[in-house]
Amino acid sequence: MGSCSAWQFRRYRDRYGEAGEAGLLDRRLGKISTRRVPAEAIEEMLMLYRHRYLGWNVMHFHEHLLRDHHFSWGYTFIKTQLHAAGLVDRAKRRGAHRRKRERKPCEGMMLHQDGSRHAWVEGQPPLDLIVTMDDATSTIYSAFLAEEEGTASSLLGLMETFVAKGLPSSLYTDRGSHYFVTLKAGEKVDKSRLTQVGRALERLGIEHIPAYSPEARGRSERMFATLQDRLPKELKLAGIGDVDTANRFLAEVYAPAHNARFAKPPEIAESAFVAVDPALLAEILCVEEERVVSRDNKVSLGRLVLQLPESPLRHHYVKARVKVRQYPDGALAVFHGPRAIARYQADGALQDLPQLRSAA
Repeated sequence: MGSCSAWQFRRYRDRYGEAGEAGLLDRRLGKISTRRVPAEAIEEMLMLYRHRYLGWNVMHFHEHLLRDHHFSWGYTFIKTQLHAAGLVDRAKRRGAHRRKRERKPCEGMMLHQDGSRHAWVEGQPPLDLIVTMDDATSTIYSAFLAEEEGTASSLLGLMETFVAKGLPSSLYTDRGSHYFVTLKAGEKVDKSRLTQVGRALERLGIEHIPAYSPEARGRSERMFATLQDRLPKELKLAGIGDVDTANRFLAEVYAPAHNARFAKPPEIAESAFVAVDPALLAEILCVEEERVVSRDNKVSLGRLVLQLPESPLRHHYVKARVKVRQYPDGALAVFHGPRAIARYQADGALQDLPQLRSAA
């Protein structure tokens, strides 16, 4: 028998003296709790889950109940009701805990970039979701769907992030062929031979760190698991069935909400990002290839043949070594040294360059 305070003992004594043994009964027995959830509210919640949110995890469903349907009851109560109705399976016991790598202490010290192929948009084939996020906070800075992960998508994600935040100290990625050159499968990357992404990062002074095991990319893997569980459901709920609209929704609606829900405050408030000129970024975060101008003053790039225009500085560029840059939007430019001598649309059509000023 549990202990009883002197005050409680006197209450029991007085109630026994007034009503005998009946006075000792708990007076709450038989009364309906004022906190009891009405049966019709429970049924409405279960109907919502069956017909609109079926397959959602309980936490995700509970967030929408609070935000969109004005339900004020707690997560545990909702989970219990869904379990009792057989709509959600009970979670399996987790295995042995693995120690996670410590986060960087402040924003901008390390970014992660990775892609995940999945059926993100209902009615569309599987697409790659390219995400660039911060190691310190798990904040997503850039996220968009692309037909295939590669050089162009990686540079676009970096461009969006660097314009918005600045230059980070380092970037952590897998060893995909658009990130690193690996001479033999399973061996270390060859850092002396740079890909287009590696060249751009080196010019910007950003350390490029390769991942050598799936466990090393655990933070990205956990983030993609959350995205695969939530994003397709949110896109379907919003009635989105095309990639362009999905990307706008990602940038304007989902990513801000995701960051508000899952991003963590950094250990140190100071930022490691360094401001950068967007015009400079545009000339670095692009595909750059060297070419030799042909005898007819033309440059070939894949199937395109770019005719160089007449120049007031020299009669022609025949046999000159030039660099051709292809930007994320498909536009092209030909550079001789640091100077652009021609710019083109994605189809190779020549664009006008600003008139060169003659020497005074």
